[in-house]
Amino acid sequence: MAHDATHPSVRPHNPRFSSGPCAKRPGWSLAALEGAALGRSHRAKGPKAKLAEVIDRSRAILGLPAEWRLGIVPGSDTGAVEMAMWTLLGPRPVDVLAFESFGEGWAADVAKQLKLEHRVLSAPYGRLPDLGAVDWSRDVVFTWNGTTSGVRVPNGDWIAPDRQGLAICDATSAAFAMALPWDRLDVVTWSWQKVLGGEAAHGMLALSPRAVERLLSHKPAWPLPKVFRLVSGGKLIEGIFKGETINTPSMLCVEDALDGLRWAEAIGGLPALIARAEANLAAVARWIDATPNYTFLAEDPATRSCTSICLSITAPWFARLPAETQAEAAKAIASLLEKEGVALDAGGYRDAPPGLRLWGGATVETADIEAVLPWLDWAADTVAARFAIVPAAE
Repeated sequence: MAHDATHPSVRPHNPRFSSGPCAKRPGWSLAALEGAALGRSHRAKGPKAKLAEVIDRSRAILGLPAEWRLGIVPGSDTGAVEMAMWTLLGPRPVDVLAFESFGEGWAADVAKQLKLEHRVLSAPYGRLPDLGAVDWSRDVVFTWNGTTSGVRVPNGDWIAPDRQGLAICDATSAAFAMALPWDRLDVVTWSWQKVLGGEAAHGMLALSPRAVERLLSHKPAWPLPKVFRLVSGGKLIEGIFKGETINTPSMLCVEDALDGLRWAEAIGGLPALIARAEANLAAVARWIDATPNYTFLAEDPATRSCTSICLSITAPWFARLPAETQAEAAKAIASLLEKEGVALDAGGYRDAPPGLRLWGGATVETADIEAVLPWLDWAADTVAARFAIVPAAE
């Protein structure tokens, strides 16, 4: 199918498709931050209550079991995952699932920093490792949704209910957009900057009773930085899970997080958030069926992410380019979309195969997804001409 190079007639109302920090909720403005406790100590009664409110509202929306602890920690999702690994790992060998860049990073930390007995179950971008090969006598570290690959685990059925090890789940681009099986997980982490469109630098750490038991019974063989410490004098530092943060949080970001949580509640909570993200994925899937220019990077429909929607370029002209030129052409497409002001930050992740990535989380309107897709075809055809390849000649 050939396309002419005329501009599509409709533009997205909001062209922000970054996979983190992500688009703000519909209707957001700076007025949402007017109640922020600026210039106050985060340990004062009012600001501390706001921090506790973030925890309480998050618990309620996600359906976190009552016996789980949930705290705000420094360093975004990365800080939360590192805190979990450095404080919990050690008693057992470790399996790490690596099917995108962040899983690869956790595997490197287990191998090179913590130097633990481990296996890495890996898969190329677009696929999952063999989930049946996971050994649940070991601790297991994995991402639920690969932000840089657009691949997610389809469900929690592969996680043993009678596991001996801990299931440590990086859910940064899954929380608030996908159903998480809490009974199959022991540690879950995420950040404010993904599905609810919050500001960066703050992470969330959720711990099951099994994880807390490990914290209290295991003393790591390595020194722990202060920002990683969850235990003092042999007891859990309970204040962390009541709004007493380890380091100083931004109360401006706290107010923004509360705004996102209130919006989520107002539209119907977790079911509505999931439905919005899945509608965005469905809109892309309909377009994929009709365009020759792109396909999903995730090969199996059951594993396609509804938040970080990663696209491979399949235009015949693109396939004829040398590998280094393909990367250049993909960047040119993303640059053209940004220059036109229709899709900001839509380039694929630097370590992923050349392509594009659209954030489809709950703050993104499906109408904006539908509006941007013709622009992706237009950009592919326009860049083809720049490389002296005319799609109409296919």
